[in-house]
Amino acid sequence: MIESRITAEGILFWVYVQPRASANAVAGLHENALKIRLTAPPVDNAANKMCCKFLSGQLKIPASRMEIVSGRSSRKKKVLIRFPEGSDPKAAGKEIKQQLRGLAGSG
Repeated sequence: MIESRITAEGILFWVYVQPRASANAVAGLHENALKIRLTAPPVDNAANKMCCKFLSGQLKIPASRMEIVSGRSSRKKKVLIRFPEGSDPKAAGKEIKQQLRGLAGSG
């Protein structure tokens, strides 16, 4: 199960990134994190940028609402997805958690 936490600002969850993969893909779970394979190398913030862009496409959430809040130089990263302004945090968080479970199951 992906470790996540709903806050007033958004939802926090863990991602485990495997850089320099042959293709961008969700690879299931790694411990309590969503495992993602990315083609980007782990230099000049390339893998971090691609991580947000890839998650944005998979979850159909604008990349501008995503931020890596810790682990920028590590494979294990904590990601924050900000809720849309004026949304109910509980409902928005529940929806994103469902999407994350679906992604983890597809890997």
